[in-house]
Amino acid sequence: MEVIRFSQILLPVIGSQADEEAILFACRLGKQDKCQVRVIYVITLKRDLPLDAEIKPEIQKAEEILNRIERIAAEHNYKIDTEVLQAREVGPAIVNEAVGSDVDLIVMGFAYKRRFGEFSLGEVVPYVLENAPCRVILYHLGPISNT
Repeated sequence: MEVIRFSQILLPVIGSQADEEAILFACRLGKQDKCQVRVIYVITLKRDLPLDAEIKPEIQKAEEILNRIERIAAEHNYKIDTEVLQAREVGPAIVNEAVGSDVDLIVMGFAYKRRFGEFSLGEVVPYVLENAPCRVILYHLGPISNT
């Protein structure tokens, strides 16, 4: 069986604990394959705003999250590239970034969620799984126990 190698990994983040674990996983893969890890944060803009609108609180939040992820990667001796994107919807923005950047792996961290009492992947994860031009690894942070 052929070993799969990656040259560029894309990691979309939202500021969750799952992101912090997913960046460690992506860095381990990146070190193994000597590849670039790109981390993006997507700011969702309402339809009545232009795509280049500057929403300072959202930009500040995105930069704080990306700075934290950069520090985590640096603590593990890995340099990553980060970028803030603005879009109408997160899923298409991730897929478009993967296509435009010739990414060969998307790593997505997500936390355990319940919607109407059932486990839910939300809207973004299924969209990316269905439309990604490359492999996708979901890094699931399971339910956190208080015991």
